[in-house]
Amino acid sequence: MTNNITSVGGGNRSDTGVSALKGRTGAGAPAETRGRTTIADGVVAKIAGTAAREVPGIHNLGAGMARALGAMRERVPGGGSGVTRGVKVEVGERQAALDLDVVVEYGVSIVDVAGDVRTNVISAVERMTGLEVVEVNIVVDDVHLPDEEEEEAEPDEGRVR
Repeated sequence: MTNNITSVGGGNRSDTGVSALKGRTGAGAPAETRGRTTIADGVVAKIAGTAAREVPGIHNLGAGMARALGAMRERVPGGGSGVTRGVKVEVGERQAALDLDVVVEYGVSIVDVAGDVRTNVISAVERMTGLEVVEVNIVVDDVHLPDEEEEEAEPDEGRVR
């Protein structure tokens, strides 16, 4: 979990964790400087996972085994939606670094899709949290072929009904 201290007019300050408006507390201080905002790592991971999935050309997130376990978890009541699957974050007081495992659609330019993912994830995380995203590392684990969809959709093929 991270503490994101909201400050006003601080610029590049080396005294991390100190409000830019030192000495002014209580009723006379601006509202945005009163208290701390804490952003959990899971929140940043959800934002990043959602932003990455919005990019055309991304089929899914997560490495092979993580996707398989995530698919099973989604079928169990209360198992969760798997929004953070394939997303790892390191969050400091004012910065975040992210690692994404992605599966791209066959035929798309991986370089272009990776650039679009970086742009969308950085924009969403910085806009929503105020943290500076220092890096987004992307690992392309697989390419989704069009005919793979049909195989996944009919797992009971060959069984007596």
